[in-house]
Amino acid sequence: MTTELTHGGPADTPPPLPPNTVFELLLSEQRRYALRYLSRRDGPVSLEEFIDGVARLQGEPTRQRLDELAVEFHHNHLCRLVGADVLRYDRDAGTVERRPAARALEPYLELVAEENR
Repeated sequence: MTTELTHGGPADTPPPLPPNTVFELLLSEQRRYALRYLSRRDGPVSLEEFIDGVARLQGEPTRQRLDELAVEFHHNHLCRLVGADVLRYDRDAGTVERRPAARALEPYLELVAEENR
């Protein structure tokens, strides 16, 4: 007989993110824009569309800015977001997708968005 442990919530509810993880992820403006962009999408998004969407949230993107963001995400932000289990990156397909754990960040993202209005 096997016993499954539950945390009292629905099976699809991810465990809460540790506070240090929340603060680390939200420390970077690029990660906040990335999480905000993906919160408005369903399913996987191509990496190019993702970078373009993040750039557009920051203003009108230039080719140089798109290239800079692509490098920043490739070398820094993607691994942090994937490591925190809030983002899935499929290198072979060239797509990114928000994971259920990212829902825990929504209240903080809304606060930041309100402050920036």
